[in-house]
Amino acid sequence: MTAQALYEQILRKQSFLCVGLDSDIKKLPEHLLSLPEPLYSFNCAIVDATAAYAVAFKPNVAFYEALGASGWVQLEKTVQYIRQRYPEIFIIADAKRGDVGNTSRLYAEAFFETMGVDAVTLSPYMGRDAVQPFLEYTGKWAVLLALTSNASAVDFETLPLAGGGKLYETVLEKSSAWGTADNIMYVAGATQAAMLAGIRKIIPHHFLLVPGVGAQGGNLQEVVQYGLNEQAGLLINSSREIIFADRSPRFAQAAAEKARELQTTLQRLARL
Repeated sequence: MTAQALYEQILRKQSFLCVGLDSDIKKLPEHLLSLPEPLYSFNCAIVDATAAYAVAFKPNVAFYEALGASGWVQLEKTVQYIRQRYPEIFIIADAKRGDVGNTSRLYAEAFFETMGVDAVTLSPYMGRDAVQPFLEYTGKWAVLLALTSNASAVDFETLPLAGGGKLYETVLEKSSAWGTADNIMYVAGATQAAMLAGIRKIIPHHFLLVPGVGAQGGNLQEVVQYGLNEQAGLLINSSREIIFADRSPRFAQAAAEKARELQTTLQRLARL
C-alpha cells in the first residue's frame, strides 16, 4: 500500500484511527474464554465492530507469542480475517524487531510473506542493515521507533549529542534517507506531542504512528496540531481504550461506540 492509497482511505472514512489489537487473554470477556480460540474470536468481533471507523489495525505480537503456537495461529488467522473481510485496511504487526541483516531478512519474510501484513515496527538502533531487508518489499513498510511514549524514553532517545541535537533526531535524519515516505513511517508517542513540531521539520512528509492516546494520557488535540501534514500523515493508535471499553457480552458494541467517538474527534480536529 502506498502513502497515497492510505491517504485516500483516510479521506473516504474521514478517519486516521488505528485500532491496536493488544488482545490480552487476561482481560478478555469471560464468556469467550471457553472457546477454542478466544483471541481470534475476540479479534473478529472487534474488527467487525470498528472497521468502519479505522484505517489500520495493529496487533501487538507479544500478546499472541505469550500463548505459544496457539497464539501465533490465532494471530495469523486474525490477519487473514482482516484481509478477506476488509482488504483496504492497513495492517501493522507491532513486533519491534531489529537484528543483523540475515536475521532481519527472515523476520521480513515471516511478516510480509508468511503472515501478509503491510508493516512491521522495528528498532533502528542497530543501523541500516537491520532495516534494509524490510525495505526491499514493494508496497510494504518499516515503522521505525523514533520518540516513544514510555517514561524511560528519556534514558536514550532524548539524550543530547556532542555535535548538537538529540539522539532521536539523528535517527530520523539518517534513517529517512534509507527509504522514502512510501515505505518508512515512524513511531512518535502522543505523550511527547509538543515535540512533534520539531519532528515534522525533519520528516515533513512521512506518516507517524502515534501511540499513547487515551490510557497513556496523550493529548489528542496537540498531536493533531503539531503532527498533521498535507496528507494527514498520522495514524492515531488506540488499543485498550477501545478493545476493553467493556468486558461484558456487549464488548463489541462498546468498542464500536468508542471507535466512532474517536473517529468523530479526529475528523473535527483535522477538518477532513
